[in-house]
Amino acid sequence: MASGKLADLWDDNVAATLDEPGKLLYRSNLLGSDLRITNFGGGNTSAKVKATDPLTRGEVTVLWVKGSGGDIGSMKLDGFSTLYLDRLEALKGLYRGIEHEDEMVGYLPHCTFDLNPRAASIDTPLHAFVPKIHVDHVHPDAVIAIAASQNSEKLTAEIFGGEIGYLPWQRPGFDLGLKLGTLAAENPHLVGVVLGGHGLFTWDDDARECYRTTLRIIQKAADWIEANARQPAFGGEKTPALAPEERAAVATRLMPEIRGRIGRERAKAGHFTDAPEVLEFVNANALEALAPLGTSCPDHFLRTKIRPLIVPFDPARGVEATVEALDGLIGDYRAGYAAYYERCRHPDSPAMRDPNAVIYLVPGVGMISFAADKATARVAGEFYVNAINVMRGATGVDTYVGLPEQEAFDIEYWLLEEAKLQRMPKPKSLAGRIALVTGGAGGIGSAIAARLMAEGACVVLADIDQAALDESVAAFGKTFGRDVVRGVRVDVTDEAAVIASFEQTVRAFGGLDIVVNNAGISSAAPVEDTTLELWNRNISILATGYFLVAREGYRLMKRQGNGGSLVFIASKNGVAASAGASAYCTAKAAEIHLARCMALEGAPLGIRVNVVNPDAVLRGSRIWQGEWRQQRAASNRIAEDDLEEFYRKRSLLQRSVFPEDVAEAVYFFASDLSAKSTGNFLNVDAGNAVSFSR
Repeated sequence: MASGKLADLWDDNVAATLDEPGKLLYRSNLLGSDLRITNFGGGNTSAKVKATDPLTRGEVTVLWVKGSGGDIGSMKLDGFSTLYLDRLEALKGLYRGIEHEDEMVGYLPHCTFDLNPRAASIDTPLHAFVPKIHVDHVHPDAVIAIAASQNSEKLTAEIFGGEIGYLPWQRPGFDLGLKLGTLAAENPHLVGVVLGGHGLFTWDDDARECYRTTLRIIQKAADWIEANARQPAFGGEKTPALAPEERAAVATRLMPEIRGRIGRERAKAGHFTDAPEVLEFVNANALEALAPLGTSCPDHFLRTKIRPLIVPFDPARGVEATVEALDGLIGDYRAGYAAYYERCRHPDSPAMRDPNAVIYLVPGVGMISFAADKATARVAGEFYVNAINVMRGATGVDTYVGLPEQEAFDIEYWLLEEAKLQRMPKPKSLAGRIALVTGGAGGIGSAIAARLMAEGACVVLADIDQAALDESVAAFGKTFGRDVVRGVRVDVTDEAAVIASFEQTVRAFGGLDIVVNNAGISSAAPVEDTTLELWNRNISILATGYFLVAREGYRLMKRQGNGGSLVFIASKNGVAASAGASAYCTAKAAEIHLARCMALEGAPLGIRVNVVNPDAVLRGSRIWQGEWRQQRAASNRIAEDDLEEFYRKRSLLQRSVFPEDVAEAVYFFASDLSAKSTGNFLNVDAGNAVSFSR
């Protein structure tokens, strides 16, 4: 429900500077900025705008309407489809009836104005045929709670007093557009319509008044529900909520176990929330009766699947009892989904898709969601929160009614929806995979993280330098999106901190597929001048640190049961001795041998362990700042500024080695390109005969 009053954000001074398409975008962004008004990607907005035809130079009316996909809160002008209104009207003469509904979508491109490439959505007729200039279609929880009630039409009349009309549930399309247009034309006093089980349409001939009408109607519904809802919500509490730290611990234990079982065909990323509205629902007496009913709004359903999976949890028995029950719970859900598909399928239905649940409800703990990527998993969780709000409102004033099973199937397996899925680009090579990179805020670590994120991976940057970590996370968030990157401060020599970093990775993304052991230091000293402190520091960070990180990653991958990839960033000095750096060389050699040992143990589990050996990566590298740089320059009797040229000329290929070169090698080992490689090392040193493999 709308908690508190919806803010009227319209600024006449801003609007006065905008043309009509600009005002439409302004209105759209304002509406989409508040999830109480519409969920992410939900709803659409339109305006009928006068324009000059590029061919005839005559004046025409153009429908600007949000195109297929996109989000009204973040879209730009290029997110709108533009169509000749008279051509859309002409489609009425081609319509052959509801049994030929889908063919009308094929005519929409013929109505395109000015060669706009943005595809028109299935909702286009619902906007085109309303005889008003401005139309908003949103999915507010408060209104959907009315629309999803058993007596929705009666409640609509009671709450809105005749200014809002009502149309019963019908799948969006041309026929519904005709009905909506007729209702609006025959009832000029109406300012909008509630669509049963679906959402809200509002309209006006003025952009500002259309926006304000939308807010007013939503607020009216929310206030009425708040004043009339039965208490306590959902029949009151059945299961007490665990303490916050206990909830986090249970989620951390369950997420990789669920992910391992549902991600064997394709990796998935996860999201966890224990928001108050989620806890209220998962802990309620009505959970087991309401959750199987599924959602009502098609937008909710398409994101969250036919129904969630309830994962029982009994604190008295402990989380391990729940883990032991997962095979049966997930297996039963898959079987139930397959039965649903068989009951509802049509002769031309697409093949059954992934039968696993998207939403997992854990009493006392919260909600877990899994999807092909982190953003989709998070948004699915947000949509289910919308569904919870709808169920709370509907059960508070009436009886909640979910989307009928056959209707749900017909939307999920709609041939038009399938065509849209087929048009989507192929997933990137690391889509759904989760990586942790130590030393992630340094030059090499940042390059590795960027390469993995560019291929679709979620990445946790682990680093001891908090300031550099914050800067890197912020930069990557701008480039790749905030969903795919997290930062965790960790000293790799601290066992508890390393364990905690993996727990944070699981809570952020649901599991683990890739570990890049990259944290490092450099030191140089003749053996007689090597102090025990210097020796221990090298061994502690470069050997023990690599062991602790690799061990925790290995443990987590083993629990998931889907293999994984561990990549160690060692050094040319791990295979070729260098005078004056005994502590560093010894620790690097230990890394390589540790990788080989772990490769032996990991192979039966599909856990691959490989090594990248760089040499002389100066650009952006923190280990080449300060004493190490000075020591190397002094050792080679050259100026510090001449170091990069010195190492370039020393290589066989006469080329410098950069962080992105190391990152490319890591990507090779992290990806399926090296699916048959383990226990190997790859030199990235531009050629150095002393480090050839033997």
